[in-house]
Amino acid sequence: MASNVRHVPDEASAGRSPAVSTLPLAGLVQHGDFLRLWSAQAVSALGSQITLLALPLTALLVLHAKPYEVALLATAGSLPMLAVGIPAGVWVDRVRRRPVMVTADLTRAAMLASLPAAYALGSLTLPHLYFVAVVNGAFSTLFEIASQAYLPSVVTRAQLIDANAKFEISRIVAWSAGPGAGGGLISLVTAPVALLADAASFVASACLIRSVSTHEQRPAVAHHCAGDRRRELSEGARYVLGHPYLRPLLLGHALANLALGLVWAIVIVYAVRELGLTAATVGLVLSLGQIGGFLGAVFGRRLADRLGVGPTVVTSLFLFGPATLLLAVAPRDVAIVFLALGWILENLARALYGVSATSIRQALVPNRLLARATGFTTTAGTGAFPIGTAIGGALAGALGLRQAMLLGTVVALLPFLPVALSPVRSLRGVPASDE
Repeated sequence: MASNVRHVPDEASAGRSPAVSTLPLAGLVQHGDFLRLWSAQAVSALGSQITLLALPLTALLVLHAKPYEVALLATAGSLPMLAVGIPAGVWVDRVRRRPVMVTADLTRAAMLASLPAAYALGSLTLPHLYFVAVVNGAFSTLFEIASQAYLPSVVTRAQLIDANAKFEISRIVAWSAGPGAGGGLISLVTAPVALLADAASFVASACLIRSVSTHEQRPAVAHHCAGDRRRELSEGARYVLGHPYLRPLLLGHALANLALGLVWAIVIVYAVRELGLTAATVGLVLSLGQIGGFLGAVFGRRLADRLGVGPTVVTSLFLFGPATLLLAVAPRDVAIVFLALGWILENLARALYGVSATSIRQALVPNRLLARATGFTTTAGTGAFPIGTAIGGALAGALGLRQAMLLGTVVALLPFLPVALSPVRSLRGVPASDE
């Protein structure tokens, strides 16, 4: 983290967390560098929602791909998260983070722009789509690791919750408005050409990040032997797994993503076939669910100030259980009500967790290890999501949709336990780093 982070041994030894100073909401709105980062994240998130629709629709409508070939696009985009996370974290800890973010943005823009260019030349192919999905997935993972490691260089430790809450708000707005905007754009200019909008959003993001005036010090990097490089690869993992706060956070994070993956793999099919809802109704329910995410992002900081950041994390992970239970027991006659409430709670839990737990990790991990710790968390924690999707599909095929959802509920009841049984539950404010 930034050099102004300090250790407070007296508070730590007494079992109390250091208090976080509360700043007025307008504090970060008047912070020029943060506004540039926030704007970059917002415009990029909105553009990415267009790609979520345009990429599979390009495969389906332009290349006439089979359903399983379209599904492979999602797999191609998520696999780099498992393969790249840890080595990317090691590398990002050895360089300045801002140039990495700019390079990742420009690379993703170039990859996406290659698709409409190939379409115009009549040479667009399915392997080309897979290649772009894999490369963009890898650079998206790299960007996210660098972004989380860079934020503590721009804002103070006391501002982290507020900053992450604002990032979460813009993500929720993009998730809500993006699909509609993307669908309209695709209908006007075709799916491949619509990808140019996301490419332009990455270029705009790169320019905004490049204009940030906060300069990082270049990390001191010595020449390492093979043994030192192996040590660097494992150092982030050892730090996270050996830390009394970060280890339970990682376990709760992984269990939550496992449950989310299990549910997401089957919830749309479950809603249509088991509950008899139309595709339009399912889309409406998913949109309504963003209400929970928006509330969590807007009030996450206030809740952390009132309850404490630790109890907020415990609450967020606890909510996954009731949310999934509402989905699993939904009766056909009032299915919309149950699904909407369940998805609102699900998104509320995700937003509260994103605001509070990310801030804890950014504050606790020393700057020299922050990217490696984030990379390990991405691989071990977020990487549980695709594992959950595979398990969900297998359970649905073997036991049926309703039974698979009920088993998903059992998994979703577990994530809060590691943090509730750890020192995390007593954190009042964002803690200080050990260095």
